[in-house]
Amino acid sequence: MSKKNIAIFGSTGSIGIQALEVIEAHPDKFSVEVLTGGTNADLLIEQALKFRPNAVVIADETQYQKVKDVLFDKGIKVFAGAKAMVEVAAWSSIDMMLAAIMGFAGLAPTLAAIEQGTPIALANKETLVVAGDIVMAAANKRNVPVVPVDSEHSAIFQCLLGEDLRNVEKVILTASGGPFLGKKPNFLINVKKDHALQHPNWRMGAKITIDCATLMNKGLEMIEARWLFNLPPEKIEVVIHPQSIIHSMVEFVDGSLKAQLGVPDMKLPIQLALGFPERLANDFPKFSFKNNPTLTFEQPDTKTFRNLAIAIEAMHKGGNAACVMNAANEEVVHAFLKNRIGFLQMTEVIEEILVKVPFVEKPTLHDYLESDQAAREYANSMINAIVI
Repeated sequence: MSKKNIAIFGSTGSIGIQALEVIEAHPDKFSVEVLTGGTNADLLIEQALKFRPNAVVIADETQYQKVKDVLFDKGIKVFAGAKAMVEVAAWSSIDMMLAAIMGFAGLAPTLAAIEQGTPIALANKETLVVAGDIVMAAANKRNVPVVPVDSEHSAIFQCLLGEDLRNVEKVILTASGGPFLGKKPNFLINVKKDHALQHPNWRMGAKITIDCATLMNKGLEMIEARWLFNLPPEKIEVVIHPQSIIHSMVEFVDGSLKAQLGVPDMKLPIQLALGFPERLANDFPKFSFKNNPTLTFEQPDTKTFRNLAIAIEAMHKGGNAACVMNAANEEVVHAFLKNRIGFLQMTEVIEEILVKVPFVEKPTLHDYLESDQAAREYANSMINAIVI
């Protein structure tokens, strides 16, 4: 494998930080071409000084001068703002983009990279949740590989290698159940962010950790799988697997099951995506059956954790439903992390917004942008009226 120039969009987040650890472990395989961050200018500067990319982009334009003052004399180009993010994503010097910007903001840069023909290591599930039809159509048109980084989709990707998609009976996404597995509404009504951020198995950013606690993350992953693997909604299921050892499974028409197992460490799927099609050796912790004698499974409680049921309904409905749901979810999670809304109230707001925002059966990219904005405006209006 020739050395790859990697652009990490979202380098200051959890996935970006771990991706840099993978790159540091394989200096003969990867170099850093671009780093981008949101508001954490100090960490972005630290990363740039260590990995010496060609360019950095800070989304927060108010911090442009701070970043430039440190990096410009080091020969590192410095840009700022959403427009610059999209422009840099289209650079031909990038061999692979790791799309790890959180939320809807990751859509435009990812599309720009695809238009350039750059392979994508996709860690931003919202890109496909919001506009999966448009994104995958663009990737297929230009024959651009989209290699998943989410552990569940990486597992399915690996299970499908060498298989005929026509032989797939269903894919089964595994979910840990989060910190509140088995809890009921009378417990969840009093949950605060500190409890919800205590995921039992994974080290992740705050937003995705809250999504795991509500099971919204698993709903988003079902929609992502629908587009990523070109599957009808009825072929996608979820099972609770508290140990997070089996990362997902594929069942075939003959009844055979393939599963991918490993310790819950995001560096594994990150490394697989960056290095694909080569598997790279590493010294990461390895799975041991001796230390994990029991693996258990159960059905998700969609009556208590209604976010998963909402996401399944949005997946089946299609159109702009998932886009609206995602925008509302991003806003309520942000509000919950600011102690402005209760845990169960997040679901109530999402449900109401899906009714308020007009349904568009065959949305264009413009329709998706308008739906996203409308959902966020409704969400913030409702959040401002809530007293907790």
